Amino acid sequence: MTAPSPVSSALPGGLGVLRAAFGRPSGAIAGGWLVLIVLGAIFAPLLTPYAYDAQVLKEAFQPPSLAHPLGTDEFGRDLLTRMLYGARTSLSVSSVSILISVAAGMTLGAAAGYFGGFFDRAVTAVADLTWSFPEILIALILVAIIGPGVSGTMAAIAVAYLAQFARLTRAQIMTLKAETYVEAARSLGAGHAHILFRHLIPNALAPVLVSAMLATGDAIILEATLGFFGLGAQPPTPSWGSMMSSGSALLFKAPWIIVFPGLAVATTVIAINLFGDALIAALDIRDKLGSKP
Repeated sequence: MTAPSPVSSALPGGLGVLRAAFGRPSGAIAGGWLVLIVLGAIFAPLLTPYAYDAQVLKEAFQPPSLAHPLGTDEFGRDLLTRMLYGARTSLSVSSVSILISVAAGMTLGAAAGYFGGFFDRAVTAVADLTWSFPEILIALILVAIIGPGVSGTMAAIAVAYLAQFARLTRAQIMTLKAETYVEAARSLGAGHAHILFRHLIPNALAPVLVSAMLATGDAIILEATLGFFGLGAQPPTPSWGSMMSSGSALLFKAPWIIVFPGLAVATTVIAINLFGDALIAALDIRDKLGSKP
C-alpha cells in the first residue's frame, strides 16, 4: 500500500483542458486550423485526384486555377497535392522527433533530478553544453554525420531538443520529490521505480507536454530549414521545406511555388504557438515553463 499522489491537480482531465483551450478565441481559431491541417494530411489521397509525384511537363508553371487550385510546379505537378502530402512529411517528422526527444529527455531528467549525485552532474553538464548551441547548428552537424533523409532529420531534431526536456523535467522532479506524498510513499516501502513512474513523472507531465507542443512548432521550422538545404526528405517525397527550396529560384516566374508552402509553415507554427498559449492558460502552468535564454 502506497500513498496516493495528487496527479489530478497537476494534470487535469485532457478533455476538460482541451475544451478550456478551445473556449478561448485564439485557441479556437488556432486549434481549428491545426485540425484542418492534420485532417488534410491524413486524407490527402481522398482530397486530390492527382499523385504527388506525377509529372506533366506540358502543364508546368500553371498559375492557380480550378483544375489546380494552387497552381503547378516546374514539373507540372499539382501544388495542392504536394502540399497535402508535404504536410504528412513535415508534421510526422516533427511530431515523432519531439515525442522521441520528450521520452528520452524526461527519462534522463527524471533520473538526474531524483537520484542526484554524479549522474545528475553529468546529465546537467551535457544538457548545458548542448543548450548553449543553436538547434539548427546541432541538427546540421548530426545530419552531416548521419546523412540526409527523413531518418537523419528525425534524429537531428530529437537530439537538438533533448536538453530542453531534460532540464525542465529535472527541475520539476527536484521540486516534487520533497513533497509529503513522496515521503509517505517511501516510508511505506515504495521503490524508486514506483515513486518515479507513479508519483513524480505524472505530476511533472503537464508542463513538459505543453513545452513539447510549443517545441513542435520550432521543429517544423527546423525540418523545413533542413529540407530547404536539401538535407531533409529526399525527392520525390514532398516536404514544405524542399518545395520552398525548388521555388526559390522561380520566385519571379512562378511565385506560388514558394509562397504557398511558406504560408503553410508560417500559419501552422503560429497556430501551434497560439494553441500552446491557450493550453498554458488553461493549465495555469506558465510559471513552471522555463525559456531558453
